[in-house]
Amino acid sequence: MKTIDVVIVRVYVMESSHLLGTVVKYLKTEANIRGISVFRAISGFGETGNHTASFVDLSLDLPLAIEFFDSNEKIASALEYLSQIIKHEHIVFWDAKAND
Repeated sequence: MKTIDVVIVRVYVMESSHLLGTVVKYLKTEANIRGISVFRAISGFGETGNHTASFVDLSLDLPLAIEFFDSNEKIASALEYLSQIIKHEHIVFWDAKAND
């Protein structure tokens, strides 16, 4: 199988931060990232405490994980922008391979 080198990025935000739209718009229109996925957690905890959803009370302040991958060059540029608006240590990334 032929592969290409990529970098995978995961960005953690809270729904209440209202950053999702800003991040998605930037990645799509300015960074031209090939695609993203957004995952909404049903439970999580961190510096702002515990956040949990139940069937009775669907919280609007749950953790979100924004995940995407692309070439090292595109990711480097995107990380520079994202690091200005995302909290310290809320962006993780690693090298990977994708099928070509």
